[in-house]
Amino acid sequence: MLYVNDVDAMTDFWQQTLGATRTATIELPEKHHAVVLAVDDTTELALFSHAFIDQFSPEVANNQPSLMFFRTDFEVLHEQIPGATPIVDDAGVRAFGFPDPEGHYFAIGEPNK
Repeated sequence: MLYVNDVDAMTDFWQQTLGATRTATIELPEKHHAVVLAVDDTTELALFSHAFIDQFSPEVANNQPSLMFFRTDFEVLHEQIPGATPIVDDAGVRAFGFPDPEGHYFAIGEPNK
């Protein structure tokens, strides 16, 4: 789960940046909603608004994930993603980081060949 300020804007970001597909929209109390995105064949992100989490699960409101996505289109993504950091060696894996529009940082790793 990723807690964001604007679920719809962040859904658009993930769809445009990594080609994620919406697998579900979850209707929540008090007109909130969450969106579940398939980032690849094995990874899903569930986007919940901070407003909902602050109200209904404040004990986890400050949790921030540290996620690395392994992609075969590594070089292409590095060129395309705005704000991508330089490619580094991360324990034997070529990787780079990038921010989403709300300032969360993620990483892309190159799968071992």
